[in-house]
Amino acid sequence: MMNGKTVIVTGANSGIGRATAAGIVRLKGRVIMACRDRSSAEEAAREIQQETGADSSLLSVRQLDLASLTSVHTFCQDIMKEEPRLDVLINNAGIYQCPYTKTKDGFEMQFGVNHLGHFLLTHLLLDLLKRSTPSRIVVVSSKLYKHGHIDFEDLNSEQSYNKAFAYSRSKLANLLFTLELGHRLEGSGVTVNALTPGIVRTNLGRHVHIPLLAKPLFNLLSRSLFKSPEEGAATSVFLACSPDVDGVQGKCFADCQPQVLLDKATDREVASKLWDISEVMVGITT
Repeated sequence: MMNGKTVIVTGANSGIGRATAAGIVRLKGRVIMACRDRSSAEEAAREIQQETGADSSLLSVRQLDLASLTSVHTFCQDIMKEEPRLDVLINNAGIYQCPYTKTKDGFEMQFGVNHLGHFLLTHLLLDLLKRSTPSRIVVVSSKLYKHGHIDFEDLNSEQSYNKAFAYSRSKLANLLFTLELGHRLEGSGVTVNALTPGIVRTNLGRHVHIPLLAKPLFNLLSRSLFKSPEEGAATSVFLACSPDVDGVQGKCFADCQPQVLLDKATDREVASKLWDISEVMVGITT
């Protein structure tokens, strides 16, 4: 049970994020739904209340656009002023294989939202997490990290852009961020772990084109082969609350079990360099 615990879930208005929020609420935890689309999040909050029978005090909606560093700063300033504690931060929101676009700050959209937005968000909330120990950070990555590569000469995809590669790179960045942050948090009372949820039936793939004639077959296969959002969220909820991962640091899980990652996701030198460059990109001065 998560009585008295406060949890932030980014992208909690749909898919895995919505299922994660519902799972936390069922355990009596309080969820702050951090979402770009406030009206969609408020509708999702009402639906979660109806589904779970939860008290309205266990769900609150806050506007957060991870494609805007200004929005991230505003969100965190409000949280730091209004919330006495933060027990779990779940970095769940993501953009999948979108056409080439840029964030409000000029970053390639998938790298900007999936990595840089959450990088800054975590940095700004870290003091509150440290004051709330033992506390946890959960990072949602993807098995598609295996196809990613960190090209320090073109992190912003200005020389070339492949939407599938860009997504995989952002998910590899999530794992490298988890690795480096885990080392930095040793002994702090705050833990960070990542997960890969598997193939889940969500609207994340809205930018992926499926031929009209193939859609009925795709929908049939997705119902039989893909995980439900609730199944996809199970590991997020597990990492947020299970005593089995007390003190576990910098690891990656799938189906609630620790995973062995490819070497590219456990390279401390690359992780450290990516951290330093990410700080510069989001304007963190240390």
